[in-house]
Amino acid sequence: MDNMRVLVTGGAGFVGSHLCERLLGQGHDVVCLDNFFTGSRENVRRLVGNSHFELVRHDVNQPIIVEVDRIFHLACPASPIHYQRNPVRTIRTCVQGTLNVLEMAREIHARLLIASTSEVYGDPDQHPQTEEYWGHVNPIGPRACYDEGKRCAEALTVSYATQFATEIRIARIFNTFGPRMHKADGRVVTNFVVQALNNEPITLFGDGEQTRSFCYVDDTVSGLMKLMELNEDPGPVNIGNPREMTIREVAEMIAKLTGSTADIQSRPLPVDDPKRRCPDISKAKRLLDWEPQVRMEDGLVKVIEYMRAVLAADSVRS
Repeated sequence: MDNMRVLVTGGAGFVGSHLCERLLGQGHDVVCLDNFFTGSRENVRRLVGNSHFELVRHDVNQPIIVEVDRIFHLACPASPIHYQRNPVRTIRTCVQGTLNVLEMAREIHARLLIASTSEVYGDPDQHPQTEEYWGHVNPIGPRACYDEGKRCAEALTVSYATQFATEIRIARIFNTFGPRMHKADGRVVTNFVVQALNNEPITLFGDGEQTRSFCYVDDTVSGLMKLMELNEDPGPVNIGNPREMTIREVAEMIAKLTGSTADIQSRPLPVDDPKRRCPDISKAKRLLDWEPQVRMEDGLVKVIEYMRAVLAADSVRS
């Protein structure tokens, strides 16, 4: 896309910070908006001295107007530990936060991309999941604050497009991993890497045969940027890696890459935890000419290097 002024809500988060960096690298002016509930100043520290980068502390649950050409709306806790810690706040961010961002987009005539999630499919009956699948979601379970919040965010976004002709794009992001994930976010990759580096038992939930599909953050960012610049609204688009792996396979891969000799142990499976999760990315391939390029193994090496540095720094501080 030509040089533009771009707003990234949740821009100091894991995916958001990588997106800000990529946008700056392409010559855009970037406004990073974050309340630092789960994001971190450290994630964007290297960008702060850039004259094309602006960091704004703000909660999307409060209205704001920023004059920009494009808006990437990523603001919301994304890991179960974070979004279940304050479920009301999570729903409010998904709903009220998205309403505020939609109002801004309508007011300033900016194109808006919202970061939805594979969680809208719930514990799916269809496999792999296509964008036409409506999902199998428990509306009152422990994950509902996020699952149903994101489903509502999609409905709001489509309603603004219908009623006000707001330019929208919807990305359904599947499990993303990479450097800058929080070491205690409770997600599979970070849990396993931290445990392996500490030579602690690697804990699986259930028998470890449930599956996920992991997409390296650089690939996810590429997909988001290509979707934003698509000339027509294609409806929701899955952004993820179709390589399906069992959680046990992931644990064994991380143990091998870290040289950990710790045991792999099982814990009870959380309520409503999806048994299988894998995107059908035919739509992204066809419309965006996009598919993941980074192998799981190569991405994990980078995560391990990053997390090893984080743990070493923590050890020095303590």
